[in-house]
Amino acid sequence: MSAKPFSFKLLKTDGMARRGEIETPHGIVSTPAFMPVGTQATVKAMYPGQVRETGADVVLGNTYHLMLRPTAERVARLGGLHTFMNWPHTILTDSGGFQVMSLAQLRKLDEDGVRFQSHIDGAKYHLTPERSVEIQGLLGSDIQMQLDECIKLPSPREEVERAMELSLRWAERSRRQFETMGGPEKGQGLYGIVQGGDVPDLRVRSAEELSKMPFEGYSVGGLAVGEPQDVMLRMLDITTPVMPVDKPRYLMGVGAPDDLLESVKRGIDQFDCVMPTRAGRHGLAYTRFGKVNLKNARHMDDPRPLDAETDCPASSVYSRAYLHHLVRAGEGLAAMILTWNNLAYYQSLMKGMRDAIETGTFDDFYQKTKADLARGDIAAL
Repeated sequence: MSAKPFSFKLLKTDGMARRGEIETPHGIVSTPAFMPVGTQATVKAMYPGQVRETGADVVLGNTYHLMLRPTAERVARLGGLHTFMNWPHTILTDSGGFQVMSLAQLRKLDEDGVRFQSHIDGAKYHLTPERSVEIQGLLGSDIQMQLDECIKLPSPREEVERAMELSLRWAERSRRQFETMGGPEKGQGLYGIVQGGDVPDLRVRSAEELSKMPFEGYSVGGLAVGEPQDVMLRMLDITTPVMPVDKPRYLMGVGAPDDLLESVKRGIDQFDCVMPTRAGRHGLAYTRFGKVNLKNARHMDDPRPLDAETDCPASSVYSRAYLHHLVRAGEGLAAMILTWNNLAYYQSLMKGMRDAIETGTFDDFYQKTKADLARGDIAAL
């Protein structure tokens, strides 16, 4: 018996900003949405229930890491990724391609796929578009990604074009494998990935060609790889108008709060980034008024919480002096509290944008939030 089909509803727009809902077999994802990264089937320093309480509808798992350890076949035998990690809500898995390019050793890429050695033990693997989708199917994720080639920027135009065209061919192969495995009948979705580096006409061509393929959603890849923000935004300005209006749009690997704000303004619906969790593990808190580095001695005698006006206990209960002490002492609780605070802030930011789009006040929200972020946490300086 088929599951309810993957679906996306566009509920409201305000300029280019979009408010919508993605429905998967494991629930509704309100968009624009930030997806916490659970690379190894865990959002680091957080319990699954805590992640949900911050407002997250979906988390991300990583195909590369999970195929190496504990293996997709083992996860499948144990009931799939939702059961394995105790997350009964929507899960998105990436294709593993980015990690192969950035982490794996002795990789060799050709038309068929990429051969590489594990960064863990040197074991040899062969990842093809078909195998990537097979792994994601074994994991049982609700939203899956085509295998693509993500290259560093800047790169010569001919290299960007070669990688973009290869990614288009791999998109077709990924789609065939997804349908062979019955993804649509299971209510799952497969997203195509727009490539093209920082070359405008290649971005447009990639988006146009992908739009001809029957994907459930479309992603913008190959950004957030070290290029300046203005380059990323310029690519979004020319890419999102070419992407299908009736399908979700996902900007991969982004980003800082200001990146999220600017990208929603340009019509993006989904985001993921390790930034809030990684920052939390290194003593950095995100707040409505900028970043707070709890390593700094100025917080040693500060009795104030990070943000007394929020509902999140991590933000409103613990003093900056205590958090400074935990960070300087190397206590694990520091990472737990600061990650909790950061994810709660990110989800609050996304909810603020959703509410503003709903009421037609996105530009006001955008201007105020930009001003607050630019001001920084002046009282802590």
